[in-house]
Amino acid sequence: MNSHQKTRRKFKRQGPFHVYIVICSDGTYYTGATGNLKKRITRHNQGRGAKYVRGRRPVELVYAHPYPDYKLALTAERKIKTLTRRGKEALMVLKEK
Repeated sequence: MNSHQKTRRKFKRQGPFHVYIVICSDGTYYTGATGNLKKRITRHNQGRGAKYVRGRRPVELVYAHPYPDYKLALTAERKIKTLTRRGKEALMVLKEK
């Protein structure tokens, strides 16, 4: 490997992983997946998370669901991202029960 190539850290693909939804300061929702939920929310609020969230801080966690591995979490995240706002809100209500 030459000096211009970056070394990649090994990505942990076994869980737990969480799919989460945060509500931004402007009232919009952002959906993501992470292996460390507390750290990710902190990073979002520091402006070091997703670009979408940087100008919409602070964020508040409104939904989180654990998954045993990365692939299941990623699949769930993609499905949630296709939901309408009402669909996401219905998902949050179901999770509360």
